[in-house]
Amino acid sequence: METKNTIYSCFNEQLELFPEQVAVFDEKRSLTRKQLDQMANTIATQFSDSINVVGIVMDHSVEMIASIFAVLKVGAAYVPLEPDFPKERIHFMMMDCGVDCIITHRKYTDRLEGFSLLFVEQGMEINEAALAMQVQIKPESLAYILYTSGSTGVPKGVAVENQNVCHYVQAFRNEFHPTQQDIMLQHSVCSFDIFVEEVFATLISGAVLAIPSAETKGEISKVMEFINRHGVTIVSGFPYLLLEMDGMDSIPQSIRLLISGGDVLRASYVSNLLDKVDVYNTYGPSETTVCASYFKCNEVTPLPDGTFPIGKAVLGSSIEIMDEHMQPVKPGDIGEICISGGGVSRGYVGNRKRENKVFVMQKDDQHIYRSGDLGYMLPNGNIVFLRRKDTQVMILGKRVEPDEVESVLCNCPEVKQGIVSPYMDEQGLSYMVAYVVPQSSVSAVSDLKRRMANHLPSYMIPEFFVKLSDMPLTPNGKVDKKALPVVMKAGNL
Repeated sequence: METKNTIYSCFNEQLELFPEQVAVFDEKRSLTRKQLDQMANTIATQFSDSINVVGIVMDHSVEMIASIFAVLKVGAAYVPLEPDFPKERIHFMMMDCGVDCIITHRKYTDRLEGFSLLFVEQGMEINEAALAMQVQIKPESLAYILYTSGSTGVPKGVAVENQNVCHYVQAFRNEFHPTQQDIMLQHSVCSFDIFVEEVFATLISGAVLAIPSAETKGEISKVMEFINRHGVTIVSGFPYLLLEMDGMDSIPQSIRLLISGGDVLRASYVSNLLDKVDVYNTYGPSETTVCASYFKCNEVTPLPDGTFPIGKAVLGSSIEIMDEHMQPVKPGDIGEICISGGGVSRGYVGNRKRENKVFVMQKDDQHIYRSGDLGYMLPNGNIVFLRRKDTQVMILGKRVEPDEVESVLCNCPEVKQGIVSPYMDEQGLSYMVAYVVPQSSVSAVSDLKRRMANHLPSYMIPEFFVKLSDMPLTPNGKVDKKALPVVMKAGNL
């Protein structure tokens, strides 16, 4: 059984109040809250008696959502990955967190060799008599593990607890006031924390989740048609989704709220949207569950660089700007963005002692997460994000460690020596350049990219490749990155 402040206990509150209300639909079927619960039970009865961690490698559908809820209902944690991720990357992540089984479709069997698989297909029948095993779920029980790019050259899994998710849902409800009349678009990939916001902030709040097909998501005009057809009211996504919407002649009138997260939001991205709908800029690493701060962009003057502040801490959280010694800096001074409160996660799974040093225990037994992001506080209390303190960058709204990309590059047999360096275009958006000293014979760049794609998703492949005869060195023998030729890129103004 679950206790209060767990994901399923919060969902049950809505289930008891509105069992026949539609909870989630895709382009093939819809489920009421009662049916979603019954489908979760149907799936959960297929689990072994004792499971702790379950992988989710599925197409986005109502069955995927039911599979996630099935895992949570039996007190286990889920690990979501997109089926089109490189096979080696999927295997590493699933092995790293020790999954007991993976829920997937039969068509992905060859990508998941060596794992115990549980098949859930679209269109599965619901067994109304099925009952999930009764287990004690605590607020501190693990809910999911999300993998982010790792500075050591391998991805690291963020362990998020039930109470972290419930905290965020409460913060979301406090700011955006979702109701039974709201319909949230499910647009994000499952391996990013926006997905957590889309799914749980919706289903725990009594709103409806709308899942377009992969084909629909691939074209902005089809996304808008889907939104218009189904009366979607809330869209949460990367700034680039809002930028595409901003360039359209019109957007569906049903939309009341646009939430931007995952990267810098520029005023030019939403100039035609601000007088039509509420637009929010948000900030928050996966280590703090989803968003740690909100900022409403309507009727305000952007910052001098054309961006918006990231705002103030969400309900139940606190953000301070601190120096290297974890002491608060003066208002207006630049420091590290440090976050505390109910959203701060358990930390990284596995042997991650060095990486887990960013979770600092305070005297009051609260953890502060050192984000590694630099920023400062405005006189009105709003926070401005500046840049990463280290080498981590944002590519297409996703965090990337160039060191991890460099590690994969250097493991390619065509490469004698490789360096990956991040740069910024004229709009302040990051891109990566790979510098390669080849072996005696080198294949085409397309072949090198293809080899890297066996280990990295497309957004982590450097945009440019530069061939060098030798790497420039500093007097002490290290690579002189300042001496590498700069590949300039124009921004999309």
